[in-house]
Amino acid sequence: MRQALRLLPLPICIALSLAAHADDDIPVDWSLCPVEDAVPLFPDAQAPVGNAADRENLPTDIQGDQTVGMDGGLYNVTGNVTLRRGDQFLGTDRIEFAQDTGTYTATGNVRYQDSGMRVVAERLEGDQNNDSHRIDNVRYQLTERRGNGGAERIEMQDARGRMFESTYSTCPPSQRWWELRAQRIDVDTDEGTGVARNATLRIGKVPILYVPYLAFPIDDQRRTGLLYPSISMSSRNGFDWRQPIYFNLAPNYDMTLTPRYMSRRGLQLGTEFRHLYSRGRGTLDFQALPSDDLAWRERDEEIIEVPIAENRREDNRGAFRYTGHHNIDRTWQARANLYWFSDPRWIEDSSSNVEGLSVSSLTSTVGVYGRGRYWNALVEGQYRHLTDYTFSETRLPYNRLPRAYVNWEQPVGRWLVAGADAEVTRFSHLDAESKPGGSRLYAKPWVSLPLEGASWYVRPTVAFRHVQYRLDNALAEDLDPGSPDDAPSASHAIGTVDAGLFFDRDTRFRGDDYLHTLEPRLFYLNSPYREQDDMPLFDTRPMTFSWGQLFRDNRYSGADRQGDANQLTMALTTRLIRESDGREKLSASIGQIQYFKDARVTLGNEAPIEEGESAWVVDTNYAINDRWTIGASYQWNPATRREDLASFRTRYLIGDEGIVNLSYRYRRNVLRQTDLLEQVDLSFLYPINPTWSLVGRYYYSLQDKQVLEGIAGVQWESCCVAARLVARRYVRNTRGDMNDSIQLEIELKGLGSAGPDNRSRLRRAILGYHRDDLYLVPPSELRSSADDDISADDPLP
Repeated sequence: MRQALRLLPLPICIALSLAAHADDDIPVDWSLCPVEDAVPLFPDAQAPVGNAADRENLPTDIQGDQTVGMDGGLYNVTGNVTLRRGDQFLGTDRIEFAQDTGTYTATGNVRYQDSGMRVVAERLEGDQNNDSHRIDNVRYQLTERRGNGGAERIEMQDARGRMFESTYSTCPPSQRWWELRAQRIDVDTDEGTGVARNATLRIGKVPILYVPYLAFPIDDQRRTGLLYPSISMSSRNGFDWRQPIYFNLAPNYDMTLTPRYMSRRGLQLGTEFRHLYSRGRGTLDFQALPSDDLAWRERDEEIIEVPIAENRREDNRGAFRYTGHHNIDRTWQARANLYWFSDPRWIEDSSSNVEGLSVSSLTSTVGVYGRGRYWNALVEGQYRHLTDYTFSETRLPYNRLPRAYVNWEQPVGRWLVAGADAEVTRFSHLDAESKPGGSRLYAKPWVSLPLEGASWYVRPTVAFRHVQYRLDNALAEDLDPGSPDDAPSASHAIGTVDAGLFFDRDTRFRGDDYLHTLEPRLFYLNSPYREQDDMPLFDTRPMTFSWGQLFRDNRYSGADRQGDANQLTMALTTRLIRESDGREKLSASIGQIQYFKDARVTLGNEAPIEEGESAWVVDTNYAINDRWTIGASYQWNPATRREDLASFRTRYLIGDEGIVNLSYRYRRNVLRQTDLLEQVDLSFLYPINPTWSLVGRYYYSLQDKQVLEGIAGVQWESCCVAARLVARRYVRNTRGDMNDSIQLEIELKGLGSAGPDNRSRLRRAILGYHRDDLYLVPPSELRSSADDDISADDPLP
């Protein structure tokens, strides 16, 4: 009788394989599903014990109202027949078993249950000697995940089986929004493969997709075959069909080829190769689009729009990316992130994401990285790629080929902490004639005496900073004509004292108990002036003035300049922390720098620092209640008697799903005394009822009088189907050209979705769209670090 208990899990192989393609980092929402089972609970079934791996070692218990043994070894068990083994249960009205032939028949109310599914059938029969079995009129319900369906009959011979007229859906029987049907499905459990013939996907009763032949896996093993296609339509690409083909080349590496047909652009081939081994992994992506019709279709327009010829689209286009790492040992790791694009317009033509299009350059990096208890180090190379066709390559930052860096920090004795930063970098540029390079040595050893108690701290630190160059001749002559110096250097002594106090008291506010803190802080910085005009600027810029800048020992990023300073920062922070759950009700900070003399080191693209006071920096956040929070940042410059920065942000949570975000941002160019940006950003998800909701975003530049991104959409959701209809207007490139689109996504929960990925796009546009990411910045498709971006508002030296 063990064979009878073994064959019935066949339907779950089919169901799980069909549902295996629903893969998303956002969990599927089944909250709208009614409490309804396709196969009701069996009241006489035992609670599952163990799992599938334990079954072979457990006994089978057979019970029935009456057992009759006949001549020839024929046994007949009737009346409330049950078979139990571990997590398995089989119930029926009657079982007839012939011991000499190994045949059996179960009829009447056949019921099967284990830890993953429940099954009801009309009849079960088979031959254990030949390992052949048949189940008639089957209905199943998955219990470890959503899914149910049925089959007219199931036939199984050894490890091979067939399902006839089978169905699968995650919808309850009373709300059959979608269903997958197959005329026949062949399964080989040893090989772990299945083949569906004449499969049809139905929305309601309407068939919308027909596949005459579909091979798929029924377990976790990887196998060569077709993956689900992606079909879409757009004004730029036309009809767009992608058909991934998976190749299982070896246990530790595989490849996916993706032919893509775009009716308005041509045929593209994508390749993803993945390799995995004990010490690392890597992924190689390659896209090739020969004879892109978009290039010649817009060639006349492009000649006018793109005056830089090398930035125009190539006829034969493509892109390459490799990411991977190798663990050399427990301390060192090699990593690579490499890019290649046929032309700077590839990113724009391949993406409809506002954040991705705003990236002006990408950086290829390869290197070796190490970390110990008191140190970290790296040796790497960085190469810049232009991805904005409105700029020339001369605007790119310098390449670092190579760069070596080490940081060390360690207690010395009982009282001292010592450390050092050191870096050696070779800088080069694509346009070597106009931007010659050179090599730079940077070293900064330091020692600190941290003194602290329960409510106070004082941390005096002394550092010595040295920078040494070896410049290309052309650059040396450029810096100081007539007396070239190809090895300029500068040394600085830097002293800081960071001190603070912590005061706290218990207080009561609006019926709740809070811990109220008051945290004054002083930060003194002294760095004498050293002449640095004969030194180049490879990777150094003024840092944006902000709260963090109040407590830094250098106002520049990079190592080419050390700002001279004799200044004192005075700051104060206060907080209200709710004692019941530790949540911060209020946080408010204010600070200002007092300059005791004029700063003489300047880059020319920054406002001069004169004796007196810096701008006041204010930052505050307040939780009005558990649903409504507001925050603001403000910088008031007493020299100009106006604000340098003003921002306001508020967020309101609606019910369990909804959210409204509103923010305003203003920043002024302090050097030019002109407005740099002024923007408002409103985004929301407003649930009308549990089924319908509205989504939208209005991201507008008040300075440019232009919409940066506008979204208006509606979402509908049921137990097992969701639809998102979104209209978008967004900036296509840094020139301000706009795109308009209307996009419809239909998601069959537990199976997949058709149309553009509107949910991911909305998640990037609406902070808190998925409420688990309230405190995260939605990721962009492509990003680069702040010092990698090219900004027209901040001219490079």
